[in-house]
Order: sequence, then structure tokens, then C-alpha cells
Amino acid sequence: MVFRKWENLPSWMKTPEVKVYYDKLKKKKKALYIKRAFDIFLSAMLILITFPVFIVISLMIFLDSGGKIIFRQKRVTAYGKVFRIHKFRTMKRGSESEGSIIAKEEDERITRVGKKLRKYRLDELPQLFDVFLGDMSFVGPRPQSVEFVKHFDKASRAVFLMPAGITSETTLNFLNESEMLKGAEDIDDAYIKEILPVKMNMQLEEISKFSMINDLKTMIHTLKR
Repeated sequence: MVFRKWENLPSWMKTPEVKVYYDKLKKKKKALYIKRAFDIFLSAMLILITFPVFIVISLMIFLDSGGKIIFRQKRVTAYGKVFRIHKFRTMKRGSESEGSIIAKEEDERITRVGKKLRKYRLDELPQLFDVFLGDMSFVGPRPQSVEFVKHFDKASRAVFLMPAGITSETTLNFLNESEMLKGAEDIDDAYIKEILPVKMNMQLEEISKFSMINDLKTMIHTLKR
């Protein structure tokens, strides 16, 4: 990720609320470049190492429900760039475009193999390619759906000063998100009103405290979970 000058940010990001976080990250530009170099190196290594796992999971998905192996959907990353995230498909063919954006804990759209992949977060393994390409990082704010970004307040736009991440302390604190939304009549609406504001505040706090040491700690916490 290239750290942009303030004048080169999208106009909708240039607010006083975002400037507070921008000034903090500006002091850590060297660490941000090290972060990108680290992402390239580690993602390349892990893609090579886990290639056999990719093959096995791909076969499991195909034998279980046929169709496409990889699911791609629009997400938002640094500076508001919209990209298509890579995930192993965990839902029945064509069902991702139906129903709520967020899958319920016992969502009927999820396949038998998909449940296992989601349980161990193996469905996110293809995001290694997103990290290598620069659309994501190992640690950073979760890649949000375009629809949810529309509900961000001005301060929350500061999360786009950094690339979306596979994991973060906020992500780890919301691993039981489906359980938290259980029983909601409109799961997307409940997420926007009850969970999204809390997550944004936590992610902004993480941006304020960004350092490579903290990134490494988060990665270790993720492996332990």
C-alpha cells in the first residue's frame, strides 16, 4: 500500500474526523512500507506451502455441491477502492445473491463442506492472493461490503487509510457475530445498527495504535484462536 498525500485522498475522505487518524499514520510511513513488504513475502510463501490444501479443498467443494470453487464478491479496501475478494465458496450455487448479505449461524444456504470451512475459517485461505496483489493485508480492518460502507459515519471512513485485513483484534472479538445476530428479524439491519458502530470504533482504535509489533501480536492471537 502506498501512503497517499492528504490532497490525493478521495474527496469524501478529506474530513476533519479522518485527518486525526491520517496524521497519526503519517508518522509511521516507514512501518507501513515494511508492512507491505512483509505482506508480499509472507503471502507468497504461504501460497506455495498451502497449495496442496487448495487442491484438497477445491475437490471437496466440487464433490459436495459442484459448480464454481471460488466465490468472489465486491468489497472495499484502502482509499475506497472496490475489489473482488477471493473466498472458497461455502454456499449452494447461486444462493450468495439471495437473502441477507450476512449469513446466519444456521443459514440453509451454507453447504455441508461450507460449514466446516467456515468453522475453521479455511474459506478465507484464497485471500492470500488478495494480500499478495495488494488489495488486502494480513492485519487490518475487515473488508466491508459496499452496501455497509454507505452507513459509515465520517470518522469511520478513516479505516480506508489502510488496506482491508484478513484478521484484526476487532475481527477476533466478533468471531461469534452470527450468534450475536441470532433471532434478529432483519439480520442486515441489526448488523448496521447494533454491531457495525461498535466494530468501527474498535477498528479506529487499532489504527491509532498501528505498529508492526502489534500486527505480529494480532497474527499470533489469530493462530491461537
